[in-house]
Amino acid sequence: MELSIFHFQFSIIEIIGAVIGLAYIVSEYRADRWFWPLSLLMSAFYIVIDFTSGIYANGAICCYNFVMSVYGILVWRGILGRKDKEERPISSCPRRYWWYIAAAVVLLSAVLTWLLGFIHESQYPLLDGISSALTIVAMFMLAHKWWQQWICWMLVEPLMIALFLLTGNYASALLYVVFEAFCILGVIRWRREAKGHLQA
Repeated sequence: MELSIFHFQFSIIEIIGAVIGLAYIVSEYRADRWFWPLSLLMSAFYIVIDFTSGIYANGAICCYNFVMSVYGILVWRGILGRKDKEERPISSCPRRYWWYIAAAVVLLSAVLTWLLGFIHESQYPLLDGISSALTIVAMFMLAHKWWQQWICWMLVEPLMIALFLLTGNYASALLYVVFEAFCILGVIRWRREAKGHLQA
């Protein structure tokens, strides 16, 4: 079922996904406990949206995001990775991981772009591959509550806006414009909180 607004076609599932996405980004910015359950729900909606739009790499990444959301719940709540079992604070990504992260983005981008081009399934293999590679890394960083994850998302969002506009998913494109604004705010807030934890 679709709605027509200002001559643009919006599917009902896409509108619902966008509403969930707004709640998701606000809760991520606030780093509250509702974030990961909303991430699970949003991933489920975008699995459907991406696969029906021919954005196959990002659809597969939404499956990865679904699994990482479960992992994130366990890490943020201190169930994994902390002996004291206390909630993990916002922190900075250790410098020893920076080269690994950069290498992972480059390698994953190349492999995913080649794979999508080889199987001739994705409509836009380069955009799909790079955005998917960045998302994989950003979700890993987010699960560890590193403030630099916002920088990864700042690179992802313009690529996703382009993909959604090209595939006619206008509600999702608009949602990702909002996401980009929250990325800027998120860098400022999370970096300040990470510094605060170091000084405490």
